[in-house]
Amino acid sequence: MNSALNKFARTIFPTLILLLGVFSPVFAQGSPAGGPVYKVEPGDTLWTIARNLHISYDELLTANDLTADSSIIPGTELVIPGLEDYSGQLGTIKVAYGETLQSISRRYQIPRETLIRLNRLTSPLELYVGVSAVLVSEDGITESAGQRKTLAPGGTSLELAVQSGLNPWVLLNANGEEGSWEVIPGEVLLLPGTKSSGLGGFPEAIQAASYTPERLVQGHTAVMRVEAPEGTEINGSLGEYPLRFFTQNGETYLALQGLHAKENPGLMQLSVSGTLPDGTPFAHTQMVEIFSGNYIYEDIVGVPPQTVGIEITDEETQKLKEYTDIATPTKYWSGGFVSPVPPELSAAYASYFGNRRSYNGSGYYYFHSGLDFFSLLGGDIYATAPGKVVFVGPMLLLHGNTTLIDHGWGVYTLYAHQSEFLVQEGQQVSAGQLIGRVGSTGRSNGPHLHLEVWVGGVQVNPLDWLESTYP
Repeated sequence: MNSALNKFARTIFPTLILLLGVFSPVFAQGSPAGGPVYKVEPGDTLWTIARNLHISYDELLTANDLTADSSIIPGTELVIPGLEDYSGQLGTIKVAYGETLQSISRRYQIPRETLIRLNRLTSPLELYVGVSAVLVSEDGITESAGQRKTLAPGGTSLELAVQSGLNPWVLLNANGEEGSWEVIPGEVLLLPGTKSSGLGGFPEAIQAASYTPERLVQGHTAVMRVEAPEGTEINGSLGEYPLRFFTQNGETYLALQGLHAKENPGLMQLSVSGTLPDGTPFAHTQMVEIFSGNYIYEDIVGVPPQTVGIEITDEETQKLKEYTDIATPTKYWSGGFVSPVPPELSAAYASYFGNRRSYNGSGYYYFHSGLDFFSLLGGDIYATAPGKVVFVGPMLLLHGNTTLIDHGWGVYTLYAHQSEFLVQEGQQVSAGQLIGRVGSTGRSNGPHLHLEVWVGGVQVNPLDWLESTYP
């Protein structure tokens, strides 16, 4: 009888324990039933924790037996649902520009497959600039130092290891590679046991790569900057916009590109690639976020009816792009741009850039492509910066009498609705030089100066160029 009871106990108790483990609630306060935990940091809220760890807010509450009214204190350990296959402590980093899934994996010595699972990734491009990346470690999340080295064309990982004084298998293991056949030319490897030296997605010869401003906004100018050896060939793209790089000192390469005022907010692909002087290729692609310009709506009445129409607007824009898509390698300007009107009118704005517009009662199909200055008929118009005049004359219908000046590197200024021209095509002008007189030609309902700034074939906010210095 006793042996039968003992046999029954040995059979049923493990089953009961298993069932209890499945159905018992999981409590916060550092007593997790399994899986990794997240230790609450000062300033955390349940909402921010759920967002940063890419999990549902409701699932976070349920897994920790919490409610929407629950409070948390720093040091509290929260169970994170859906990651029961892992153990240790979770943490987050803000993904910087120049990093990739591969570089983060190597920098923190976390397998790529683990990062994919922790961050619920369906594509490596989801690790866009500024997003929170989830990491896990048994001993606390620490960055693994490592100098960047790039495999040159025709080279092998064995040669690279010997040159760096490393065991080849140590090098491969530190970079998550199973064999030398997986390493390709241009791939950026980290050398274990050395000091970290910058952006993990770029080779060591690229000392810096960044873009400004930090928030890319509809209708504004983006500047891409790359520090690289003289003779480096660099190209790139921002979404559908090509990036054209120029340098004045052979070390700092710059590309300026405008974002259309009606560009879709959301994620856009930023790609930079090229070849180093020794023939080593490099390439980096990362998503960046485009923000809304929050432009207002305005009604414009009294303009000539023949100047209103989507097709008319598109046709004239394309005519201007024939000029503004050309990026002259000579940079004519230095420092800031000056006011195009006399000092007393330099802050007298009649209408701002980007406003969504209705003309003569039309729908809000249009946007204001420049900055309007109040002025009397015949008022002075000045060049905002040094450059070369590439167009003087009447545009099709919208801009009326127009002067277009090339400042180099894909930057142009346009002065519309003029009554008189005082310069000629091909003429070099200086900042503050008198170039024309204010009028009301084209799509206009009264005398004023309409100033446009074009960067990379796109109209951008002129106030940025009048109030800031580029690049």
